[in-house]
Amino acid sequence: MEQESLIFRCFASGSSGNCYYLGTAHQGILIDAGISARTIQKNLREMGLDFSNIMGVLVTHDHADHIRAVGTLGERIHLPIYTTREIHEGIDHNYGVQEKLRTSRRYFEKGREWNLFGMQVNTFGISHDSTDCLGYVIDYLDQRFLIATDCGEPNEQLEYYLRTANHIVIEANHDEQMLLNGPYPTYLKERILSSRGHQSNHTCGEVLARNYHSGMRNIFLCHLSKENNDPQVALGTVTSYLEDKHVYLGQDIFIKALERLEPSPIFTLEYDFITEY
Repeated sequence: MEQESLIFRCFASGSSGNCYYLGTAHQGILIDAGISARTIQKNLREMGLDFSNIMGVLVTHDHADHIRAVGTLGERIHLPIYTTREIHEGIDHNYGVQEKLRTSRRYFEKGREWNLFGMQVNTFGISHDSTDCLGYVIDYLDQRFLIATDCGEPNEQLEYYLRTANHIVIEANHDEQMLLNGPYPTYLKERILSSRGHQSNHTCGEVLARNYHSGMRNIFLCHLSKENNDPQVALGTVTSYLEDKHVYLGQDIFIKALERLEPSPIFTLEYDFITEY
């Protein structure tokens, strides 16, 4: 990949679908493909890109909201679909993927670093109720990008990589009181609150504040619940934990809650934090 500025764009983030672009203005990768291939293509074209500019799709886990379009992208558009053998097996058994992967499968071993067209890719395990679940750590031009969606609870590996990451996409799924007082049935509330469920705003704020370092630049809050969260609530909660550590929004760091259904602006990830977009 040509050495250009790193850019990031979220196409969708939440239980209705997840898909993210990371790369340059000319080529890059997708992380997850839980929205339609047509919508992904539309968002790419808005950036002056098309599927021919995509080097591959990295899959975090085998739930439908993260893999809905992988069959189409892999077998019809011929993009390589990268993930572990366990997650590929989970994709095989997921009825949400109508086109099964055959020629487009690409395997890697969790925790072993590998190179993808100039990006150094590493992975770590995340606690979630899927066949397996991965966080990705991607190094490019001395910058480190980390994405961790669907975090049941933080673990040592996540915290280790947070202490070295410059740009972070991390789950802030729910406000606990909104969830407990909301319309979900008891079994679903228990699943979300479990160690293999989803990460709350408070847990997200705690883990970021505990592992903050001076090289941490941009934080994107992902996978916000429609029923059990609000972008301003999530931002306020996470920001309050960082402020307790004397880390201030707009002065020391940039934080944004990603939209569930709408594509985000295109963010240029530099060594400094984002001040406008």
